[in-house]
Amino acid sequence: MANYIVGDIQGCVAELHQLLKLADFTPEQDTLWLAGDLVARGPNSLETLRFIQGLGDSAKAVLGNHDLHLLAVAQGIHPVKSKDKTLAIFEADDADELLDWVRHLPLLVEHPEFVVTHAGISPQWDLATARASAQEVEQLLRSPKFPWLLANMYANTPDLWDTNLQGIERYRYIINTFTRMRFCFSDGRLDMACKLPPAQVPTENLMPWFALPQRIQLEKTVLFGHWAALEGYADEQVIGLDTGCVWGGPLTMLRWEDKQYFQQPALGKKF
Repeated sequence: MANYIVGDIQGCVAELHQLLKLADFTPEQDTLWLAGDLVARGPNSLETLRFIQGLGDSAKAVLGNHDLHLLAVAQGIHPVKSKDKTLAIFEADDADELLDWVRHLPLLVEHPEFVVTHAGISPQWDLATARASAQEVEQLLRSPKFPWLLANMYANTPDLWDTNLQGIERYRYIINTFTRMRFCFSDGRLDMACKLPPAQVPTENLMPWFALPQRIQLEKTVLFGHWAALEGYADEQVIGLDTGCVWGGPLTMLRWEDKQYFQQPALGKKF
């Protein structure tokens, strides 16, 4: 039995199939962990959702920012954008079933040795706080209040964690941390504007969330996606797996047990 963790799919299901074949993934005995952004800019978001849902307990996926946006579009909060290539989902006979499945996905999933989220874990959080914060938002998403949450999640503030945060400001910080975070300022505040590779950032006051000196050290490795410009990253505490398949890069997957990486080059032009 092996555990495979893969970066952002974004509708690139053909590459996912090839990658799983390359790694000899067997759903009857292996587990596939997915770091969010299952849908969006790639060509086959509908097929991606159907395939991952069909894996049942053999797949453990988390919500990414594009997955949350999909739910917001389904609620009429935002229109369908042609560049997102998700219209087929809403027109499908099983649309309601698939969207309900997405709505019940978590923000954080755990293995005894690692955790998976889409963007990372706030440098101000220990693992217990991360778990509790994820559960707060997950419970709202699974409640009748989920349209309210989706309608009010679109903002960049607050940018600093405070245990006294309440209501939508608290939920928004949690969502932004789990699904949108890349850089932090040196004081721990989130920066939601910069998407560059760290080497191209023009100021020392901005650094990757995982490089903040005061970041609380966790007892498990954090695996994440979201940040294609990193082109993959690994140290003893965090592993970034988004290598931008939807942008023409490879799709990357890690087998946890022996730390072997598998990559599938992008198949054709995505845009």
